[in-house]
Amino acid sequence: MHIHVFCADGEAKFWLEPEVKMAKNYHLTAKQLAQIEGTIQERKHDIIDAWHQYFPG
Repeated sequence: MHIHVFCADGEAKFWLEPEVKMAKNYHLTAKQLAQIEGTIQERKHDIIDAWHQYFPG
C-alpha cells in the first residue's frame, strides 16, 4: 500500500506497509520529505482506514 503526496514544489511516493518509507521523490527537499514522513507516521492509521474505505474489498 502506498500514497502519493503532491505540493507546489513537487511530489513524493511513500510506502505505508510494512513501514513508512519513501519510494520516490520528485523535486522535494530533505526538509519537506522529513515533514511529510512525520505527518504520515502520525496519521498512518487514519490514512490506511481512508484507503480501505475508498478501495473496499
